[in-house]
Amino acid sequence: MAATAEHSTTGGTTPAYYVSTPIYYVNDRPHLGHAYTTVAGDVLTRWHRQRGEKVWYLTGTDEHGQKILRTAEANGVSPQEWCDKLVEEAWKPLWQHLDIANDDFIRTTQQRHTDRVQEFVQDLYDKGEIYKGGYSGPYCVGCEEYKLPAELLDGATEGEKLCPIHKKPVEWLEEENYFFRLSAYGPKLLEFYAANPGFIAPESARNEVLRFVEQGLQDLSISRSTFNWGVPLPWDDKHVLYVWVDALQNYITAAGYGSDPERFAELWPASVHLVGKDILRFHAVIWPAMLMAAGLPLPKRVVANGWLMVGGEKMSKSNLTGIAPTDLTSHFGVDAYRYYFLRAIPFGTDGSFSWEDFTARYTSELANDFGNLASRVAAMVGKYFDGTLPASAAHGDAEQAVADGLVRAAETADRKIGEELDFAGGIAAVFEFVKQVNGYLTEQEPWKVAKTASSEGEGSEEGRARLATILYTAAEALRATAVLLNPVMPATAEKLWDSLGADAAGLGALSAQTIATVADWGRLPAGATVTKGEILFPRLEEKPAS
Repeated sequence: MAATAEHSTTGGTTPAYYVSTPIYYVNDRPHLGHAYTTVAGDVLTRWHRQRGEKVWYLTGTDEHGQKILRTAEANGVSPQEWCDKLVEEAWKPLWQHLDIANDDFIRTTQQRHTDRVQEFVQDLYDKGEIYKGGYSGPYCVGCEEYKLPAELLDGATEGEKLCPIHKKPVEWLEEENYFFRLSAYGPKLLEFYAANPGFIAPESARNEVLRFVEQGLQDLSISRSTFNWGVPLPWDDKHVLYVWVDALQNYITAAGYGSDPERFAELWPASVHLVGKDILRFHAVIWPAMLMAAGLPLPKRVVANGWLMVGGEKMSKSNLTGIAPTDLTSHFGVDAYRYYFLRAIPFGTDGSFSWEDFTARYTSELANDFGNLASRVAAMVGKYFDGTLPASAAHGDAEQAVADGLVRAAETADRKIGEELDFAGGIAAVFEFVKQVNGYLTEQEPWKVAKTASSEGEGSEEGRARLATILYTAAEALRATAVLLNPVMPATAEKLWDSLGADAAGLGALSAQTIATVADWGRLPAGATVTKGEILFPRLEEKPAS
């Protein structure tokens, strides 16, 4: 079950591994794109917990701005009523359904956020970083962003211009605004990027930001005066804060900025901001500049994931390509869902969702390779040793090859998932090990060895010893696989752990196992009670009608 405490504390003074997702607009229910980033953050933080590290995972909702106001009005309710309904009926329940273990859920309408936001911008205003002026230009309500003319697409009629992301007409806005002196921070940002080349990932995202900043930055309009659904400026309540300036601060307000100095020192700067590539500039340009102006440390990394595509279009409600995650989990299951998107689409690149590819991977990789391995081993231990895991009689070359394969898989997965955020590569390394163990069983043919072991003639004792070694080796490999896949498929890994009898045999809970010790061969005690539980990945029924 996901942890959703409003004020989780990590305790102590050791810096925590702090990961955040974007906070999501609540103009509609979540779709696959939202869940993709949130599951990635969950796997990343679960992996670091499995390392034995102190971890803090933040997600939440962005509830101010013109888009929310118009959506609420269209539905005949107040903006706050709309936000409350969507958060409690759609967003939080989905994260619980997907087994997201977030430590906090921040809402930008919460007092703990709005009070700190006002303090932050008041500080910038007092320092002379904010001034009053006027602005006119094309504005996309969907993006909640002023657009540069060069970015716009031609519309269906003469003079009509479209947002390149939403493919909808932009509006021309003219109003008196307050501005943040963003233009002054271009050189400082470029200097920071040069000194911290890993700050923005992947490389394509870093290059995009560099080109943007090198062209010169314009001062940023940070207030709106034509509507009032937002955080009022503390020095001029005729203006509300631009929704992005409000939203970006969730990463520090949730971490204790201005309210809990000890907690803030423990959590900030964030280890990783996970963002969609369409909001990269906000996180890699505007947010760092604001932090510089406030004299606060910058996050360590901003990592942009690509878009999930359907029919060549970015998956979104506005493009009518939004798919509810429950449409897939009801057919494939939650753990298979978590597995598929991080396994099939390299993080940081665009990728197309395919029902057919999902089905093929489920059948081949999850049901046949992994699920069948777990089922076979449990069945043979049950049949040949009455469910009691035998001790390995002799550790030969074949067994050493499996042990060496585990070391490679663990090291590769730890580097790729824990450091590089290459989820696809890390998961692939674990499943290469699963294939190796399947190959080991095929080569060793324990079912044939069992015939020798059950005979009364010469060689029966030797056959039984060999059979014990083969089955112990396979069970021990599954023990390690459960640990390595626990961050990706926690419910499935727990079932496998229980099937192996690992906790009862003295290894303790699966959550207590660490990546550092996962490849230490021989951890699963002989004598463990191995049971054949429910099938990990049952056969799929027919695809439901769309």
